[in-house]
Amino acid sequence: MRGLHADTGYLLYRLGLRSGQLFNAFLQESGLRLRHYALLRFLAGSEGALQRELSTRLGYDPSAIVGLVDDLERLGFAERRPSPDDRRSRVVVLTEDGRVFLRDTDEAGLRVTNDLLEPLGTAERATLHALLQRIADIEPNA
Repeated sequence: MRGLHADTGYLLYRLGLRSGQLFNAFLQESGLRLRHYALLRFLAGSEGALQRELSTRLGYDPSAIVGLVDDLERLGFAERRPSPDDRRSRVVVLTEDGRVFLRDTDEAGLRVTNDLLEPLGTAERATLHALLQRIADIEPNA
């Protein structure tokens, strides 16, 4: 029988937990969590997105997206606007306050990542990132 730490999936799970713990501790004073930050980061790279697109792209349950967007709206970091393509739909967009929040948290976010990846050298970090990116880009049914 293999040891638990010989299982790559388990190691990825543990790394994800540790990363989430570190990032949530960093975000704690803002009242946000990693899920909020991920949504803001996604919006920063887009012109806005429908809530169902956010659910699909981030892998969150649609009901969770509603609550996350509600939280971000209350803080003034995101807002829902009528979709130009379908007036029954709303597009979630990042506000200027949301952009400022992200800009202000970038350096601290990098510190969290650097703490997590401290055992790795620069080339190893780049390799790990490239490999994780390649895995993350695979479509579920592809």
